[in-house]
Amino acid sequence: MRDWQSQAHVKHYCRYHIVFVPKYRRKAIFGTLRREIGAIFRDLCRQAGVDLVEGYAMREHIHMLLMIPPKFSVAHTVGLLKGKSAIRIFREYMQVKRNFTGRHFWARGYCVSTVGLDEQIVREYIKNQESEGRR
Repeated sequence: MRDWQSQAHVKHYCRYHIVFVPKYRRKAIFGTLRREIGAIFRDLCRQAGVDLVEGYAMREHIHMLLMIPPKFSVAHTVGLLKGKSAIRIFREYMQVKRNFTGRHFWARGYCVSTVGLDEQIVREYIKNQESEGRR
């Protein structure tokens, strides 16, 4: 049984599989940052009113399954997550005090697909992403 979400005048079940990469596909997500990036995204999702259902950080990309309420657009939500996470990563892990022009962590684009009846398959895919990459 699905867990439908409610707001004042709408019931929804809006789940999206989102993938994005660091700038120039550098292997920037490793070590301490790879372990801490989940906490960064969980905190940002909580602040934005978005549920992070599933997520996994690979060395060169991020997979997330998000429940985004219909009052927010996917582009706005991904932009907020990428922008705010880049600022926090630069400040906390790269010891940069200001985010000057030219300091970009994430590439401009992202991949998104809606998740419907095959949600369990997508969740398993995200969980097993590292073993799939090794094969």
